[in-house]
Amino acid sequence: MSLSVDPRWPRAGSWPSLAELPDGQQVDLALIGLPTWRTSLSPTGAHATPGAVREALQRYSLHVPELAVEALRFADAGDVAEPDGPEGERRAIDAVREAVSRSRLTVAVGGDNSLTVPTALGAWGDDVATAGLVTLDAHHDLRDGVSNGSPVRRLVEAGLGGRRIVQIGIADFANSAAYALRAQEYGITVIPRDDLHRRPIDDVMAEALEVAGAAGGPIHVDLDVDVCDRSVAPGCPASVPGGLPAWELRRFARLAGADSRVRSIDIAEVDATADTPDQRTVRLAALLVLEAAAGLASR
Repeated sequence: MSLSVDPRWPRAGSWPSLAELPDGQQVDLALIGLPTWRTSLSPTGAHATPGAVREALQRYSLHVPELAVEALRFADAGDVAEPDGPEGERRAIDAVREAVSRSRLTVAVGGDNSLTVPTALGAWGDDVATAGLVTLDAHHDLRDGVSNGSPVRRLVEAGLGGRRIVQIGIADFANSAAYALRAQEYGITVIPRDDLHRRPIDDVMAEALEVAGAAGGPIHVDLDVDVCDRSVAPGCPASVPGGLPAWELRRFARLAGADSRVRSIDIAEVDATADTPDQRTVRLAALLVLEAAAGLASR
């Protein structure tokens, strides 16, 4: 990628390595790559996505009127090698825990949706019993087994209370009655895609964060990009026509970053190898990182 150079137009990305910063030095936002893909229910090249998102970040600046995003301290914690499977997941949990200990907000870029498990567990640490989860996702992710379709169920089994889970954007014709019933049995708050046609985004997110944060613990937000309309997220294997427009998911990302209870965010289900030539899905994922940063700057 060849980009113009203008010292008066600094670009996002190319942030210093977290590992190379002095011991104990804190940053505002830490970026970490979790290229999960081996247990995906759909063929995917999502392991290529963290690198593609880092490259796409350089197409953008950090300038947001009235928000001091440029003053934030960023660091890149690199990619966790082979984060799939029990051993890889443990490495990912440890790497996220280290990033969280040194940042106000950690943003994990996948990879498929299985990265939500190690990201959330690494961010919550010993606070699982009081933690909360908000997902922006077309799917419940409550399947049996271990896959990109099971992270929410696995987190419940790890101790997360179902009544502190909110799922926003659940789509018609994209789930099963059995898993919808499971969500109900867990006590999960479900806000379907159709509800978002009638309700202001800020109100929806405020409700979700209140439910997820009811026990006073940290909140993890899962931004599964397949919640978006397929026209803006063709690089998501399971995106469907009629999903969210890009601006709505960007707004949810900024609202997540703005809330001090949100300790971590993940960006999932983008397959950089299946994207369109204009890289619209990868570029959206990069903008979600920046929207989270803008939210953080507004805290």
